[in-house]
Amino acid sequence: MIEKVKNFIDGKWVSGISGKTFKSINPGDTSDTIGIVPRSGQKDIEAAVTAACKAYDKWRLTPAPRRGEIILRAAEILVKRKQELGTLVTREMGKVLLEGLGDVQEAIDMAYYMGSEGRRLAGETVPSELPNKDCKSIRVPIGVFALITPWNFPTAIPAWKIFPALVSGNTVVFKPSSYTPVCATKLVEMIAQAGLPPGVLNLVHGTGEEIGEYLASHPKIDGVSFTGSTAVGEKLARMCSALDKEISCEMGGKNAIIVMDDARLDLAVEGAIWGGFGTTGQRCTAASRVIVHEAVYNKFLKVFTNTAAKLRLGNGLLKTTDVGPVINETQMNKVLNYIDIGKREGAKLIIGGKAYRKGPCSKGYFIEPTIFADVKPRMRIAQEEIFGPIVSVTKAKGLEDAIKIVNDVPYGLSAAIYTQDVNKSAIAERDLDTGLVYINASTIGAEIQLPFGGTKKSGLGHREAGGRGGAIDMFTKWKVIYRDYSGRLQKAQIDK
Repeated sequence: MIEKVKNFIDGKWVSGISGKTFKSINPGDTSDTIGIVPRSGQKDIEAAVTAACKAYDKWRLTPAPRRGEIILRAAEILVKRKQELGTLVTREMGKVLLEGLGDVQEAIDMAYYMGSEGRRLAGETVPSELPNKDCKSIRVPIGVFALITPWNFPTAIPAWKIFPALVSGNTVVFKPSSYTPVCATKLVEMIAQAGLPPGVLNLVHGTGEEIGEYLASHPKIDGVSFTGSTAVGEKLARMCSALDKEISCEMGGKNAIIVMDDARLDLAVEGAIWGGFGTTGQRCTAASRVIVHEAVYNKFLKVFTNTAAKLRLGNGLLKTTDVGPVINETQMNKVLNYIDIGKREGAKLIIGGKAYRKGPCSKGYFIEPTIFADVKPRMRIAQEEIFGPIVSVTKAKGLEDAIKIVNDVPYGLSAAIYTQDVNKSAIAERDLDTGLVYINASTIGAEIQLPFGGTKKSGLGHREAGGRGGAIDMFTKWKVIYRDYSGRLQKAQIDK
């Protein structure tokens, strides 16, 4: 079935003003068209921003517990339609069904968490130094937010942004990736069904080139939350800084797993397979590097290679599939180009290295799981984000050398260490310059109740998700209130 997708503006599903459209294609089978989607322009953005501005005052004055209740109802709708939406994620994005369902579960988890924040948007009350005076801080919404999201988590990442933005009292213009627009549409449809007032959440489809930058720079947009490439994120950050806008950017990663000589190799291999080839390597937290102690390097590499060789490519809806396609032809060519770069740099290609076009995979963008060995830390395949099923394996002399190798990249999102030594794990968690550190687990699998984000070129501004320093900090600003009921002028720091 081909979906006829529309924009969602001021509580109504509407066609794009220009009438132009584009297709959303199944990356595992290019003969399968998922949806026909509006190729929106600046006029559509203007309509959505106008609606969000109009709805803002009423929404910010809606008590936060009431806002939270709507989000909690959305969570219940997502639970009931999880299978439907997870199947759509697999069909439109390509990840295997268990991961597609996990994508939706993360959106559900975020809805429950942020819906409950409606009764927890806490400030601070402190004693005053003067008599008959009290002091407190409160959170207040910022205004109208532009939310710009990628294709690799087409329900989870929008949920990371939409739910905290709404519970905080902001209104939203949401521009999803043009590669997964049908998933975004279904998500918004379910949230709207929960009883969201018109104009509070608006959805505009289109390309980043045509409307993304225009939306972010719009004078009536008060803040921007972006997830995507480092190049685009840095450009948006410079632009928003010049316009005095709030912005948060969650960007790329070049994440690594350290395998020490005392590690359980079976567990480390399992983590490296999941981190490197789960979601076909298309996660910002994917483990695209494995740094292995020289004492166990050859043994680890042998088991890792043999395990990767058993991975099965195919349609993500089939239970027999381990690895799905990359998202599109452009990404496939980028990954294949990096394989050529690795060969030219002198890395040893152990397995994979080619497009896979056999049988049912002949109509999709499939690449064999690829492992390079003897990779030097400064090689491009060990420094640059590839976003595909390629893992570089590098030898380290010991813990200090391994940590140095992990940190010597432009990114700092996620890292992991496999060791049975509590002292080594303590040193690693202290010295690894990444926003996330895993001990005896892979680099992927963040939970929503803690902040998500990285250092260096992996992130700018506030973190995503929950906990202290998470998304609520992004979508609120602090207001401090002093109330003097003494009936006379009191002078702080002067009156005693």
